[in-house]
Amino acid sequence: MSHRSDVLVIGAGIAGASLAARLSSKRKITVLEAEERPGYHSTGRSAAAFEPNYGPAPIRALTRASRRHFDEVGALLHRESLFVMPAGQEEAFATLMANQQGMHEISLKELAEKYPRLRPDYALRAILDPGTADIDVDIIHQGFLRQLKANGGHLVCDAEATAIERRAGVWRVTTRQGEFEADILVNAAGAWGDVVGIRAGAAPRGLQPKRRSIAVVPVPPELGSDAWPFICDAGETWYAKPQSGKLLVSPADATPVEPHDAFADDMTLAEGIDRFQQAVDVEVSRVEHSWAGLRSFVADGNPVCGYDGKVENFFWLIGQGGYGIQTSPAFSRLAATLVLSEPVPADIADEGLVLTDIAPSRLG
Repeated sequence: MSHRSDVLVIGAGIAGASLAARLSSKRKITVLEAEERPGYHSTGRSAAAFEPNYGPAPIRALTRASRRHFDEVGALLHRESLFVMPAGQEEAFATLMANQQGMHEISLKELAEKYPRLRPDYALRAILDPGTADIDVDIIHQGFLRQLKANGGHLVCDAEATAIERRAGVWRVTTRQGEFEADILVNAAGAWGDVVGIRAGAAPRGLQPKRRSIAVVPVPPELGSDAWPFICDAGETWYAKPQSGKLLVSPADATPVEPHDAFADDMTLAEGIDRFQQAVDVEVSRVEHSWAGLRSFVADGNPVCGYDGKVENFFWLIGQGGYGIQTSPAFSRLAATLVLSEPVPADIADEGLVLTDIAPSRLG
């Protein structure tokens, strides 16, 4: 027996969950998740930062348009961000300044006051972004899943889409939990986006998962690290973010890999920690914990959102590139309007988003 819906969403990470929640007030929705719980991969392994000046232009626009939702649900904890420029990163620093909104350069004296453990000979220049924050990912992700359920939508876990076909104008997806049918199929499968696309008979979009590793390192309590800003070098070779009396330190790696259950590479972590210690006077004597997530990109770095154009009623929602959490409130509203062929929300358009920059058709 097949379970029939108006829209089937493959993937219950932040992209699929948020879109399904938006659509569930207007359509009958079923979300199919390959893992035993939603958000197992990238969503559950995010560094959870709200950085409106981080990423390509569509991402920045969607992040800015998401701020109101984050504030309304109480998902943000204010934390300033510092971007520092050591020698050799002048070009990256200039690019960062050219595309920013609300950031400003600060003096090296101000930098030392903001981050007293930064080694005095490391940075030549610095930028402060006062509009950044930590994100409570659980509030956001679980909130969307609760909205889906409240509107009568269904989440089915342990339901990998092993076979996908379109017959007589209807999508049929086979899983170990049974068969599911719908008029519209949404591909929000994260790193597995091209795998799902190929199974559905669509041309792949050139999606490349890239591993990002993070180490949790202890910090002496007397340093008061919880009050420190997020800090990153302009060239993105390392970053550090306070969390619960410790630091999350990352080499900001972007190693191309196949889609899989990612784990941190010890050598890559060691290199990142060494770069961190060259910049920050905090001894890292041990790593308490480490993990890795997959950030998936297409060639131009922009996300992919829209109908396939060649495969009927097949909708792409992939390639968020690690920005999925911070863009999810606005991106889900935008995607829902495109699924339903409704006008783009005015507040998103006002942020300067250009639809052709994220359309699947741009990739061939």
